[in-house]
Amino acid sequence: MKRQPKQVLIGNFFKRKFQEGENVDVSQSGSNLDTNPGVNSDVSPTIADIDNDETPDNDNVGQCSSNLGPSMSSTSFHSRSTKIDLNDLPSDPVDRPPIDSYHPNQIDEIRRAYLVKGPFQPISHNFESKEVYGKNRRFVKDWLVEFPWMEYSTKADKAYCLPCYLFKQNVGNQGGGGTWSTKGFCDWTKKGAIREHVGGVRSLHYKAVQKCDDLMKPKQSIHEAFNKLSKEEMVANRARLSGSVQSVRFCLENTCPFRAHDESENSRSPGMFLAVLKLISANNPDVGKYTLGNAKKNNKLTSPTTQKEIIECFAKEVTKIICEEIKGDVFGLLVDESSDVSLKEQMAVVVRYVDKLGVVKESFIGIVHVTNTNSSTLKEAILSLLANNQLSIDQVRGQGYDGASNMRGKFNGLKSLILRDNPSAHYIHCFAHQLQLVIVAVAKKHEGVKTFYEYLSMVVNTVSASCKRKDMLREAKKERVEKEILKGELKTGKGLNQEVSLARAGDTRWGSHHRTIISLLKLFPEVVTVLRYVKEDGDCSQKRSNAKGILSYFQEFECVFYLHLMDKVLGLTNILSKHLQQKSQDLLEAAKLINGTKSALNDLRQNGFELMLEKVKSFCEMNDIRVLDMMESYGNPRNRKNVLTNRHHFEVDIFNEVLDMQIQEFGNRFNEVSTNLLENMSGLNPCDRFANFDISKIVAFSELYKDDFTIRERGCIEGELNVFYHTLREDDRFANLNGLCDLARLMVETGKHRSFPLAYRILKLALVLPVATATVERCFSKLKLVKTDLRNRMGDDFLNGALVCTVEKEIFDKVTDEDVMIRFQAMKERRGQIF
Repeated sequence: MKRQPKQVLIGNFFKRKFQEGENVDVSQSGSNLDTNPGVNSDVSPTIADIDNDETPDNDNVGQCSSNLGPSMSSTSFHSRSTKIDLNDLPSDPVDRPPIDSYHPNQIDEIRRAYLVKGPFQPISHNFESKEVYGKNRRFVKDWLVEFPWMEYSTKADKAYCLPCYLFKQNVGNQGGGGTWSTKGFCDWTKKGAIREHVGGVRSLHYKAVQKCDDLMKPKQSIHEAFNKLSKEEMVANRARLSGSVQSVRFCLENTCPFRAHDESENSRSPGMFLAVLKLISANNPDVGKYTLGNAKKNNKLTSPTTQKEIIECFAKEVTKIICEEIKGDVFGLLVDESSDVSLKEQMAVVVRYVDKLGVVKESFIGIVHVTNTNSSTLKEAILSLLANNQLSIDQVRGQGYDGASNMRGKFNGLKSLILRDNPSAHYIHCFAHQLQLVIVAVAKKHEGVKTFYEYLSMVVNTVSASCKRKDMLREAKKERVEKEILKGELKTGKGLNQEVSLARAGDTRWGSHHRTIISLLKLFPEVVTVLRYVKEDGDCSQKRSNAKGILSYFQEFECVFYLHLMDKVLGLTNILSKHLQQKSQDLLEAAKLINGTKSALNDLRQNGFELMLEKVKSFCEMNDIRVLDMMESYGNPRNRKNVLTNRHHFEVDIFNEVLDMQIQEFGNRFNEVSTNLLENMSGLNPCDRFANFDISKIVAFSELYKDDFTIRERGCIEGELNVFYHTLREDDRFANLNGLCDLARLMVETGKHRSFPLAYRILKLALVLPVATATVERCFSKLKLVKTDLRNRMGDDFLNGALVCTVEKEIFDKVTDEDVMIRFQAMKERRGQIF
């Protein structure tokens, strides 16, 4: 019989030992192994599986880990051939598998990643109270400050120790057994037990802390002592890293592709990253002395992996600055999803908060690839993204999405799922999306408007179908302008009589039809000329027939009336749309603009018909279109009992009906404007020296946020608001405020936010409520620049890092190269140290 190799025999030995002890408690397994001669207690029971490249039996693993706490009951050991993504490590301690279940070659990288991220400390979490020895107790959040190594699990309501999880040895019950590393500490009445866990300088906790320090300071290790770099080598490493960081910064700032098809030394097009690095080296001798051809072949710091790691460092520094501004404060959540160029569903997340200067900001913190758009999947992705940035869902005080069923569904939508966990996360349907729905509703319900938009799209497609027709349109416009200038009908000057093209409307933004209508009004004679050309000399009978039908419609009085009516209606709604795109817009100001737009539409309906009719008649006379007599009967009067006049048709059936539908849709869609939330929020209005300031409404608004004020603070709110009102009303600096944003900014400038902390807290709760998801949509616009047809194979982490730096350029500029280099050095143990 053929003898088995030595490795197989050793593997079978440990596998047999593992099976014999599968029912033994883990806390005792270490001591049992110590009694077996020749068996090292530090050896994991899965070493046999390492050698055989197998995965241990799930049942055995489940029995072995049954005493490791709730999160360990079903945890299987990671495959030794699977490399763990360091960006997807669980943030909540209860979700983490045992540290020794990872591949030995990657354990130090995982430990380093957790130490760079820091302990999971959701300071603003709503810590639940529970009965302990007959009294209600809860976790004290000040412990997270007093004991910086401590972590808190929001899922299990338990505390953990990060250093002990990463480095604690299995020595039975010494140092609390697995309480702080795996099981979790939950006896909130015994603060002394925390100090007992810390112990003296020889305790296991201190040893674990020391190992964490040693891991983050590799120069202190024995390996580094034998391989200590000279000062010249460290200078060379720093120069190489500095050049690569500067090159990555340039590519991120300008949204440039990093790599090219041929990146060899003799390539004439090596890619933007290497080209910029070559330029930096040529103009900076201190860097060029050590980079590219002058660097060691195994330490050039120019590989694609290194580029991605530097991009990740930049992105994490950007999100770190954003999250440090928020810290434990409240914020609003804006979410939307869209597919990228490679048809992968991407979810963008933006947070809305008030910074230290009292300025409202909307900042992009990341984009996540989701396999489906189910509300539960989106929620898990959001929770994971917030946890990775040391934020909690309990800090959310407002959520804003579009009107899709998976987002705002009453029972299982994302809105409802988050409200179950946090009742204070009030939902606001994106005002910009609602405005689009108002316009679309009228376009679909009114047959005349629907027909007008169909012909509008057809005329744009026909006139812009070829370069020849565009040139014909351009030349005809030029000839008309020259004639009118010679006749003295047009003024000349800088910026006047610019070249105009027929704008194409967007697919999702119905407000973009306004640009098309404006350009059509300016180019109407030229458009008719092109249509006549296509009608007579088109390529085929189908095109000639289409042009004939379009030309017939556009030379009717009714078409011109719809053209001017839609120009007026979209002009009023377009003003509102532009205001809703602003980042600093507050909900109260947006509601005022909506009510103002409704009033303007109502005024147009009451008093605008005669003026519009005169404009339509004048336009028809200028363009040789027959003007209808308003007193004549409309259409064919035969077989009609009640004959309608043209005036009745245009005034009642078109003008009044379209505007009535528009005003009604405004009232139906923008139902948030009349809710208690907005009604009570209006009491904070600081305009006209706080003329509309209403303390009772403000108190009612604060009661909507039960967890943001203690019982004692609620008793002080009314009194503080009284003093707040009389103090600021007499202060001339607060006399000309335009809204809540100005009030918050000025309160911080004058220090009033410290004098009236409760009033300022209520003000921030009102300001973090989202208005529109325009910021998220701007992120998707940047996504099209970052991930293009030629860069359609970008990985998710690469895409997220590049997009964060591209969107948040203002914060990106604040990130220093030194911060990036320090983070890059701390990511993992590297061949070339810089300090």
